Amino acid sequence: MPTPAKGPRLGGGAAHERLMLANLSAALFEHKRITTTLTKAKRLSPYAERLVTFAKRGDLSSRRRVLGLISNKGIVHELFTDIAKAVENRDGGYTRITKIGNRKGDNAPMAVIELVLEPVSAKQAVVKEATAAAVKAAPVEEVVETEEVAVEAAPEAEVAAEETK
Repeated sequence: MPTPAKGPRLGGGAAHERLMLANLSAALFEHKRITTTLTKAKRLSPYAERLVTFAKRGDLSSRRRVLGLISNKGIVHELFTDIAKAVENRDGGYTRITKIGNRKGDNAPMAVIELVLEPVSAKQAVVKEATAAAVKAAPVEEVVETEEVAVEAAPEAEVAAEETK
């Protein structure tokens, strides 16, 4: 798991922080979205993403590591079956933090942290593949030619701009 931050922890010692993050992540996996303070949400995000990465592996060793942190077998089963299948094509970024304003009582900044279960958009995947193919297929000579065309086109644009004045 990510190492705890040095200095003040979330409301107590390092052991209390570990237990709090485990409970928050269990609630996040159970409800898919929770409302908490912004500081807790920022600390929870890498912790929960690491657990989702273990779930994507799906082997027995990963399941036992997650069960060591989250004691509820039903939530771990849901993490390994439902959530891992929903994010299998996503390379990271399994959580999303949205600020929602301040809490009424103590004016603490609040946030909603939720699991990103939507599939990766096809447009992003196509753009990523196209740029990878263009870099792989484009020889150095073609890149030089496109730069020359851009340089040659620039004086024509200046002349056209002067004529309109």
